[in-house]
Formats: sequence, structure tokens, C-alpha cells
Amino acid sequence: MAANDIEVMDRESDSSSPETEIVNIDADENIEKAEEKSSNNTKTEKLVRIPLTRVKHLMKLDPDVTLASQEAVFLIARATELFVDSLAKEAFSFTSQAKKKTLQKKDIDSCIELVDSLFFLEGTLDT
Repeated sequence: MAANDIEVMDRESDSSSPETEIVNIDADENIEKAEEKSSNNTKTEKLVRIPLTRVKHLMKLDPDVTLASQEAVFLIARATELFVDSLAKEAFSFTSQAKKKTLQKKDIDSCIELVDSLFFLEGTLDT
């Protein structure tokens, strides 16, 4: 047995015939570290759902913007997601008040008209 191995007895087995299992502690620790790293990678990937390259491209369409740092692009994308999420929740409240399940353009229009913080969007959905 190596220095990092421990002996584990099976509690359900008979005391007359103990079954033992050798467990390598280093291997278990390495597996846990790998799982933590993979979960951290998925957490960082899920911080923003909007494609950052598309946001950067849209930012560069403005003639005043020459360079956009990765942090600025991330913040713009995250703020956009939060705004769209807030707008969708507000609009869905109008949908649920009408006892419907499908969010429609008229629900968003109602939301824009009645919520003061969204007044700056007045007329943007008119076609």
C-alpha cells in the first residue's frame, strides 16, 4: 500500500469477513479539482448569452468609438441582457393580466406606455 492510499472497510459486510477497498486520495482530489475547473468554465461561459463579437461589431459602427476593450464589451452585453430581461418581465405582467400565455407586441407597447422608466422607448416599435 502506498503512502496516499487508505483502507476502507465495508460497513454492511460481516465482521467475520471484512471486505476492504483501497482508495487513492490523490486521484479523488484530482477528479474533484477537474470537476471544479469544468464547473468554473461553464459559469464564466454563462455570464453573457449575447455574442460578444456581435456587440463589439455594433459598438464599432459608431464613428466615435475607435477601440472597445473586452471589459467594456462585456459590460454593454450584460447591461443589454438585464434590460431585455426587465422589459420582458414587465411585458409579461401585462400578458398575464390579460390571462394569456403568449407575449405579443401589444403587451410590449402597453408596458412602454404605462411604465415610466421605459418611456424613452415610446414610438420605437411603430412600423
